[in-house]
Amino acid sequence: MKRDQKQHRGDIDGQGSEEEEKDQSLPNPMQAAAASALAFSVGALVPLLAASFIKEYKVRVGMVVGAVSLALLVFGWLEALLGKVPAFKSVVRVLVGGLLAMAITFGLTKLIGSSGL
Repeated sequence: MKRDQKQHRGDIDGQGSEEEEKDQSLPNPMQAAAASALAFSVGALVPLLAASFIKEYKVRVGMVVGAVSLALLVFGWLEALLGKVPAFKSVVRVLVGGLLAMAITFGLTKLIGSSGL
């Protein structure tokens, strides 16, 4: 809506072409949604594949944590590469956020599983 208002205002003021070029560089929401869905799907496959073939519980949990940590490192690096931001900061943010989310999810499922909800 803001882009349309600026374009309309630019057409009235006679400055439409410069702002129009600037607005064309805005991301497409459908492309962002598709990229997010693809990233989520690929990211969800990592722990599933890591745990699929291991029967012993403790080894399976360790394998999932290791595989997910490696995947988070790669995703953080890719984010830094594509976003043109410092790699270390991006990798640490993605790794810490992902491990924190995984720990909270693990804790909640253990809590719900032990209480019989």
